[in-house]
Amino acid sequence: MAFLLLFLCGFCGGVLGGMGMGGGTALIPLLTVVLGVEQGTAQGINLLAFLPMSAAALAVHKKNGLLEKEGLADVIVPALLSSLLFSAIAVRLPASLLGKGFGVLLIVLSVRWISEGLSRRQRAPQDGKKIR
Repeated sequence: MAFLLLFLCGFCGGVLGGMGMGGGTALIPLLTVVLGVEQGTAQGINLLAFLPMSAAALAVHKKNGLLEKEGLADVIVPALLSSLLFSAIAVRLPASLLGKGFGVLLIVLSVRWISEGLSRRQRAPQDGKKIR
């Protein structure tokens, strides 16, 4: 049964990771809530799982011509620096605080996505045409 749960957690994380939405958004809560893995350990597992997931997604997106190289360094450099800084901070924080912080982040993202979806739906033309 444990294998099946791990497989399903990985599958859900892979679905979101493949779409470029961050597989950890699903993987970390699934590991902590469903499997009882400690928050810091779940984050470490997510980071390791991210490497092959992102490599596969990158190859598919490149093949489909969906990669934009302009401004890439402007995103990568601050992302790397902030990753170093906040990973050093995260390993020193208690797991309960990390879990609560991640939970708040997921709630904020959910509320934002739902409100954006509702506002798009309200602005949709009444003749059945879809908005892009």
